[in-house]
Amino acid sequence: MFLDRLHRALSSFNHVTHRWQAIPLRDPHHPIPQRGSSHPGDAIGKQSLSLTSWNIQASQSEPVARSKLILDHILKGPKVPDVIHLQEVACSARQSLLDDPRVRSGFLTTDAEDDLSFRGIPFGAMTLLSSERFGSPLLDEKAVGGGKLMLDSVFCMKLPSRYSNRSDALCVDIAAPATSGAVFRLLNVHLDSLDSEFRRGLQMVALAGVLRESGCRGGIIAGDFDAIFPEDHKLVDEYELLAASVALHGRTGSDGAMWGVVMELEDGLKTGRLDKIAMLGLKPDEIEVLKPGLIAPGRPWSDHCGLRCTFNI
Repeated sequence: MFLDRLHRALSSFNHVTHRWQAIPLRDPHHPIPQRGSSHPGDAIGKQSLSLTSWNIQASQSEPVARSKLILDHILKGPKVPDVIHLQEVACSARQSLLDDPRVRSGFLTTDAEDDLSFRGIPFGAMTLLSSERFGSPLLDEKAVGGGKLMLDSVFCMKLPSRYSNRSDALCVDIAAPATSGAVFRLLNVHLDSLDSEFRRGLQMVALAGVLRESGCRGGIIAGDFDAIFPEDHKLVDEYELLAASVALHGRTGSDGAMWGVVMELEDGLKTGRLDKIAMLGLKPDEIEVLKPGLIAPGRPWSDHCGLRCTFNI
C-alpha cells in the first residue's frame, strides 16, 4: 500500500534570532544515502532511548493550561525523555509549547517555523526530539560520531480515514547506527475513533508496511490507537508487531486502562486501553503509565493517560 508522503520540517530554536529554524535533512522522496565503510557514525553503537506519548485532548476547555501541566509532568524527571509524541495538540497549545523555554533550549520540534500544518484543522500531532541526543549530519558535522544519533528525514504519511484532522502518521527517520543506508522509524499516530474499526485495520496495514520498507530496519509506532473493540487489540499481533506492554508484563498484566481513568464517564462509556506503543526490530526495557492530575475537581489534564517507554537502538 503506497500512500502520499509530505515532507515536514524539524526545527531548532535560534537564541540569536529568537526564531525556530528548520534544520537540513534528507528529502523523504530521495533514496537513503549510503555511508562509507569508515563513517564515524558507525562507531556510536547501541544507545538507550526513552519515549513518552500522550494524547493531550483538544476538545476540553483550557488547552493551554492543561498542556503546560502535562509538559511539566513529562519533564519533571528524574530523566527527561529523548522523544515526545503528542496528539490532539490544539493551535493555542502548540504555540504555548513552542514558547516554553525548556522546549526551546532542549528539543528539536516538528512544524515549529510556521503553522501551515495546523491551519484549517482543530488539532494536530507534534514530535519533540532531544537536541542533546539527536543531530543532523547536514548541520553539525562534529556531532557525527560524537555520540548523537543522526536524524535522516521527517514526513507525514496520509492514512485512509473518515476524518480530515487525524489521518496523518508523523514519521521521523533516524539513521541506523553501524548500518549504512538504513533507518529506524518513529511513527506518531492518532488512529480513527469510535466505530471505525475497518479503517483502523487499514491504517495498521499501512503503518506495519512502512516499518518493513526497503532500507528500514524497524521502529516504533506510538500514540492513540483508539483501540476500542477486542478486534483492535488483535491488530498488533496480526501484523507481527510487538506491543511493549505485552512484552514486559504479559497479556494478563497489560489490560490497564489508558482512557477515562480519572474522570466520571457518561452514556455507558467504559475505561479502555486506547493508547499503545508497538515495535518492530526493537525490544522494550521498561514501560510506565503516566496518569493525569486534575486542573479542577473532576477535570483531568486529559482524558488519556500518557505512556513512557525505554528501549535500545
